[in-house]
Amino acid sequence: MDRLEAMSILVAAAEAGSFSAAGRQLGVPLPTISRKVAELEAYLNTQLLVRSTRKLSLTEAGATYVAACKRILEQVDEAESQASGEYTIPRGTLMLAAPIVFGRLHVVPVVNEFLARFAQISVQLTLSDHAIDIVDEHIDLAVRIGALSDSTLVATKVGEIRRVVCGSPDYFAAHGVPKTPDDLAEHMCVTYTALASGMAWIFNPRGKATKSVRPHCRLKINTAESAIDAAIAGVGVTNVLSYQVARAVAAGKLRLILQDYEPDPIPVHLVHARQALLPLKLRRFMEFAASRLRRSLAADLAKLSASTIGADEIGSHSRAITDT
Repeated sequence: MDRLEAMSILVAAAEAGSFSAAGRQLGVPLPTISRKVAELEAYLNTQLLVRSTRKLSLTEAGATYVAACKRILEQVDEAESQASGEYTIPRGTLMLAAPIVFGRLHVVPVVNEFLARFAQISVQLTLSDHAIDIVDEHIDLAVRIGALSDSTLVATKVGEIRRVVCGSPDYFAAHGVPKTPDDLAEHMCVTYTALASGMAWIFNPRGKATKSVRPHCRLKINTAESAIDAAIAGVGVTNVLSYQVARAVAAGKLRLILQDYEPDPIPVHLVHARQALLPLKLRRFMEFAASRLRRSLAADLAKLSASTIGADEIGSHSRAITDT
């Protein structure tokens, strides 16, 4: 059995939805299509397709195998093109994953630009704040924020983010500015309940041991965006990631506090499974995305550089409110 041929026929049948449609697409007789798929199932000793009078559907094992077949066939095409000296145009579908807010703010703009540049590539982007197993989920490339625990993945660092504490200028004018993490006990706080540290806010005073504080939070919200909206509205102080508030800080809607107590910066990586030969579509996207993400993350940190709020500024702001 020619397994590459059988893989190609299986993929065509799965995508076309029927043996007859796959036969017309490939120019192969219907009995041959059916026989090749049956031989492949016998070789694997598992059912890949569920056949009905109207259409084909993949079993769970079939869906996993077809995804692997697509990657293998793409790699074979690229290897043959490289061996023959041909120029290969990147094509196919890229499976990407990223955290929700980071993906919306940083990844989607890069993907949009990439799609405009490479007409024969399509992208399926999954935005989720839950850890996705990129091997089991057949993800080509994922954004990882934080320390990497899986040493089998290949990682490319694209920048850093900070965990910051912030509030609105009006809130600080009315309630004062916390000078140390312990001062948060006297303030209204808004907590994003999906923090990796749970309800605790982690601080790392320079030259001192890490400190964990559990502020009294009158408002607990399960999305960072909602916590930020509440902080902008003056409900209280919140603890989020720098990229999530960079634009609000630049617009003057939020100000950072306790910057001398921030924990160490958090790395951001692009990660993919280790492969002997990366598909051309993935290599092109990594080259394209890495430099753009580095620039956008650096721009975020630059927006925070002049955001420290001082007592004199609060005093003048408070007087302006009183005069008004």
